Amino acid sequence: MRLLHTMLRVADLDKSIEFYTKVLGMKELRRADNEEYRYTLAFVGYGDEKDTTVLELTYNWDTNRYDLGNAYGHIAIEFDDIYKACDDIKAAGGNVSREPGPVKGGSTEIAFVKDPDGYAIELIQKKEDMSKF
Repeated sequence: MRLLHTMLRVADLDKSIEFYTKVLGMKELRRADNEEYRYTLAFVGYGDEKDTTVLELTYNWDTNRYDLGNAYGHIAIEFDDIYKACDDIKAAGGNVSREPGPVKGGSTEIAFVKDPDGYAIELIQKKEDMSKF
């Protein structure tokens, strides 16, 4: 068994795909429209779906806003250099909502960005031993 994807409902599919591909460096892997039920699914990720977990962006054609709720946390992405990643994200017009630095009470270096719908994305500095926070 393996984790396949995480689904996010998005209000503007083009804006979301632009963010995940141009700002975070993912690739659009596939897209499917369902005319009868009026939605589009777009899958984005850093590698082929047969090898990596991806994001499913669900765009319901008649919905332009979602309540994000209070139970959802965030998506986490590992980066070789989160400081450079944050600089690149800002240069691409992205929203860095927490600048890079150590997590409170620990040594793991993190940052947070927001996607166009307001979903939180945690950037985690790559390290050899992920068991230490």
